[in-house]
Amino acid sequence: MKEHVQKFGRFLSGMVMPNIGAFIAWGLIAALFIPDGWLGKWGPAATINNMVGPMLSYLLPILIGYTGGRAVGGQKGAVTGALATLGAIASTESTMFIGAMICGPLGGWCIKKFDEKMEGHIPAGFEMVVNNFSVGIIGGILAVLSIFVIGPACVVITNILGSGVEFLVNHGLLPFTAVLVEPAKVLLLNNAINHGVFTPIGTAQALEAGKSILFMIESNPGPGLGLLLAYCVAGKGETRSSAGAAAFIQFVGGIHEIYFPYVLMNPIVILGPMIGNMAGIFTLSALGGGLVAAASPGSIIAEVLMTPPGGYMANFAGIGIAAVVSFAISVFLLKFFGKDASLAEAQAQVAASKAASKGQSVSAESTTGASVDIHSVKKIVFACDAGMGSSAMGATMLRNKLKDAGITGIEVIHHPVSEIPGDCQIVVTHHELSGRAAQRAPQARIIPIHNFMGAPEYDALVEELLEARKGGATPAPAAPAEAPKEEVPAAGILLERKNIVLNCAPVTPEEAIRACGKRMVESGYVDEAYIQGMLDREASFSVAIGSHVAIPHGTNDVKPLIKRTGVVVMTYPEGIDWNGDKVKLVVGIAAKGEEHLEVLGRIVAIASTDDDTDKLVASADPEKLYQNLNGLA
Repeated sequence: MKEHVQKFGRFLSGMVMPNIGAFIAWGLIAALFIPDGWLGKWGPAATINNMVGPMLSYLLPILIGYTGGRAVGGQKGAVTGALATLGAIASTESTMFIGAMICGPLGGWCIKKFDEKMEGHIPAGFEMVVNNFSVGIIGGILAVLSIFVIGPACVVITNILGSGVEFLVNHGLLPFTAVLVEPAKVLLLNNAINHGVFTPIGTAQALEAGKSILFMIESNPGPGLGLLLAYCVAGKGETRSSAGAAAFIQFVGGIHEIYFPYVLMNPIVILGPMIGNMAGIFTLSALGGGLVAAASPGSIIAEVLMTPPGGYMANFAGIGIAAVVSFAISVFLLKFFGKDASLAEAQAQVAASKAASKGQSVSAESTTGASVDIHSVKKIVFACDAGMGSSAMGATMLRNKLKDAGITGIEVIHHPVSEIPGDCQIVVTHHELSGRAAQRAPQARIIPIHNFMGAPEYDALVEELLEARKGGATPAPAAPAEAPKEEVPAAGILLERKNIVLNCAPVTPEEAIRACGKRMVESGYVDEAYIQGMLDREASFSVAIGSHVAIPHGTNDVKPLIKRTGVVVMTYPEGIDWNGDKVKLVVGIAAKGEEHLEVLGRIVAIASTDDDTDKLVASADPEKLYQNLNGLA
């Protein structure tokens, strides 16, 4: 039950959290430029204030609908979800956050089901026509449906929720929400509560009143601060020495999760933050406290930035009293009811809960999924987001390692994570995709990795397979010998000399992707719209695969835009900071079929480690690369 609640909560908050920046922008613009704002009397303020209404009524709900649609149905689902959301917006003057949370996933689900029904039935050359018209027709139908059904239904739901909040406020019951909020936070439902419930309702309240107390119910850093300071006074050993730094991180950095292990060590101390938050909410209600927009993360800095003019005393009082009450109760509980416990164990428990709440797994063996008899393994699948680049490289590396070890009879293939075949026994995938892989292939053992190029898990798996065969297991029958592959003729060269570009100056990842895409377009490999698919692929899952290599390529949605297979190679000797990874070799891919795998296999052979790639880039010669990567040397 807990897992289902967490999953639903994650889904709700997952539509809002990626767009929190837009909510903050709206809150800041409103706080500064509404007539009663900080700069409300400034000459241009009235013009700037014209953005406040459209941002709330149109931009924010459409962003939520777009995000929800994309989570379910990819890029096409995102557009369909946005269209459906617009219908809900047009049906009423109410703010359609709840409508967006319904319309977005509904649009993604509808387009996903349509694509599943049409798979394999679209004539060659008509893919783009069917894709575009299906989004337009289904999105249009859902938009009309939203006007007459979803929009009015959401108005009723919004009114009920608004009345419920008003009832709690009018009867002094709002503080009792802390009884649910604080335990739910420790169960990793804090984002679901804050961004899935309080942010949508609070934003609508802030439009009318200029602020909302709902923004501070979950984000108030006072209760957690009080608990951690209590451990500084009444804690023992490691917990006492670590609590001071944790208090600073929680209060200033807004990372509330840092105090969850301290609660799990002594569950009774949850009463401290719970009663402290109740006192803080009561104070805020009495003094008229609240924020103009969501404070994310819940740090004192974010609380100050989102406080409206004239609201500092009330908000500081709410935070301060929550901290004092939480501290006093937590100290009492620790002195009389506290018990010795391991902070490390509690932190591990939080890590496991957090991984589970994200559909991942924590395991000493770095494996998840079903238990598989290692002797019976005949098919290993490498899965990545698109199944075209990083998974193909990883499959080539493992295939070579199995061959070097003399292990035969095991097929190693690559697929998108959404299309893992049902007859595989082992799936190797990036750790961020392991949850999706486990859902797609429940029968398989999942091996999560961090680096497709140089993962130590490859050698461990090969060793495990070798040990199984040494143990007396009957070896699987050898795979049929493949017919020797013909040398690529000149007319079928995948890497042209003009597309080998050396010694490029450092750029951003987006600029590197666009540079590859531009050469693909100029070479007649793809339509120009394919470049956006490459950027979308990077946005959803990084194409930096380790060993200082990145392989930009498009999403599944833009495969119909590929005219013929081609490869672009660009070197960056000084390196590119690729979202935390260093990249020196960029290999752009446009692949209609499997032809590009030979080129990727040759790259694996010469760039399997950081040092290999660095040496290759430092001494790169265009003609040598042309000969080697096309298999002509």
